[in-house]
Amino acid sequence: MVSIKGVCTRRLVTGVLPAVTAGVALGAFSLAGSASGAQQEAATSRPGQPTIVLEHGAFADASSWNGVVGELRRDGYPVVAAANPLRGPAYDAAALRGVLDHVKGPKIVVGHSYGGNVISAAATDDPQVKALVYVAAFLPAPGESALELTDKYPGSTLSDTLDPVPYTLPDGTTGTDLYIQQDKYRHQFAADVPRATADLAAATQRPVAQAALEEKATSAAWKHKPVWDIVTTQDLNIPPAVQRYMARRAHAHTTEVAASHAVAVSHPHRVADVIEQAATGSVTAS
Repeated sequence: MVSIKGVCTRRLVTGVLPAVTAGVALGAFSLAGSASGAQQEAATSRPGQPTIVLEHGAFADASSWNGVVGELRRDGYPVVAAANPLRGPAYDAAALRGVLDHVKGPKIVVGHSYGGNVISAAATDDPQVKALVYVAAFLPAPGESALELTDKYPGSTLSDTLDPVPYTLPDGTTGTDLYIQQDKYRHQFAADVPRATADLAAATQRPVAQAALEEKATSAAWKHKPVWDIVTTQDLNIPPAVQRYMARRAHAHTTEVAASHAVAVSHPHRVADVIEQAATGSVTAS
């Protein structure tokens, strides 16, 4: 067993290098349409619609939102799928704030998995963020980490699938990146996704820094903004009991979907529908 805490080093079965930049591994979940990192997709948008900003989580990339982007754009929403560096909540939130500041007007910010940590920090004190949507995601309170929340209730089998890769940067900084072993990726992360799609995602996955999962949150935008939450009841990464606990605590409008952790890929219509509920509800409330 490979524990996220004190993870040991062994040979990387994926054969890819540690990720130490905010680059996007294109094509992980390749569906119809494309989602480019931090570029506004507004060709079919209708005036007055809030921009939907999507933040992916660990072991995926911005293309994991492709199906959702297609649904939203067909309904007239401008969309930005941002590239998440996956280095740590504070670092990643700073990167996302740059995107949020660049996109003018009202915004709905959506986070998947670890991306929930990021949007919870990035959206704090941003009056243009009208609502938050969490998709099989973490909603940490100040002082909590992703690892702590994952372990709050039993059910996650993620630690048994991890493949740690140590790295050393030119300035001497060292760390460990975490991947999911390719042969375990589909079962662990995307059991309801077609095998060919899941296998491609496994080969092109972007790792998260081990330290990012241990870093404690310092702010929680969900305490001050309307929240919608999708709970995935077949999730092996974040146990459904943990997801429900966080949703209740945030007084979220909650939708449960019988889906894996990769719900945005397996059920893009359901995810887009909840995002549009948040967009409509937040506009009506304001």
